[in-house]
Amino acid sequence: MAFIAVWNYLSSYFVVFALFSLRTVQCQAVEAENVTVLEGGTAQISCRLQNYDGSIVVIQNPRRQTLFFNGTRALRDDRFQMVLFTPLLVRITLSNVSVWDEGGYFCQLYTDDTHHQVATLSVIVPPEVPLVEVKAQPVEGAEVELTCVSTRSKPAAVLRWIRDRLEIPGVVSQQDNGKTVSVSNTIRIPVDRRDDGAVLSCEASHPALGVQRRIRHYRLDVHFPPTVHIEPPPGILTEGDSLTLTCSITGNPLPRSVQWSRVNSTLPERAEIGGSSLIVPRLSRTDNGTYLCQAHNLYGRAADHYTLLVYDPGAVVETHSAVPFAVIGGVLALLVFAVICVLIVTTWCSLRQKGSYLTHEASGLDEHGEVQEAFLNDGDVREGNKEYLL
Repeated sequence: MAFIAVWNYLSSYFVVFALFSLRTVQCQAVEAENVTVLEGGTAQISCRLQNYDGSIVVIQNPRRQTLFFNGTRALRDDRFQMVLFTPLLVRITLSNVSVWDEGGYFCQLYTDDTHHQVATLSVIVPPEVPLVEVKAQPVEGAEVELTCVSTRSKPAAVLRWIRDRLEIPGVVSQQDNGKTVSVSNTIRIPVDRRDDGAVLSCEASHPALGVQRRIRHYRLDVHFPPTVHIEPPPGILTEGDSLTLTCSITGNPLPRSVQWSRVNSTLPERAEIGGSSLIVPRLSRTDNGTYLCQAHNLYGRAADHYTLLVYDPGAVVETHSAVPFAVIGGVLALLVFAVICVLIVTTWCSLRQKGSYLTHEASGLDEHGEVQEAFLNDGDVREGNKEYLL
């Protein structure tokens, strides 16, 4: 009987102990939190403990290398630091994060039954300022191909071409570089000399940037043939004057020099060329002729001409003196013509008025004669038998 009593006592004890142990093991647990961080930033990896009883806590990287063993460093990587170890929370930090640090970090609790949770580290890579690649030199009359490139981002960046606040549609392509993605946007546009110096912008947007943009500006450098224009001197040139001709040139690339010449002759010996200007002092009539300014670049040649006429100073003075007399003569002729017209109109009006008066007088005379004849013939007036008094 004593043996049975002891057995029952011990059995009850072992049952209670087993239940207590099972409850303790089941109540101990670990939780991990996922983390998202920008490349180059600092990540905090946390392991939350429940009913921790002092068991061993191990943190491992995605390659299952042990980083910390119960708070003690196990891997020589100074980027990892243990910042907190309590019965409720174990936290480490990883500085200067790269995409190669991505993956699952294991929080393991070693008890009679091992518990572990995985904290997933995600790394976002914002794009750098995009690059602009030009396939060939832009030339007037042709098309230029421009490619905007974002070399790496995660997730893929969105690229847009903008000109004058309007989007230019292009061809977008992506390339997987393993952990990151490269993106390109290519456009083809026709150009002429009016587009030279125009600014196009490539904008890169990304979730990590929010409303901000990474922008690369590109200024078009359109090559085109030159144009030439000679600025003529004002007024009339006479012997002894000085002639200055300035040649205005456009073109891309700008011609390095201009060539001055005279058609069917040579430049006067006195002529001086300074940059784009031609100066001929002390003009004479032997300097008359057509002067040419020419310029060229890789894309063409252009020229303009000026015809020089040198006058005798005396002839110019006589011409200028004759001008006032001609004006006075014209005014006098106009006045004489106006007076003649007035006289003609006045005479015509006077003659017309006099004729009307004579006609009226004749009509009055006839009426008076008829009255007188009727009086003398006792009022017997017959048609066809009229007598007239002299």
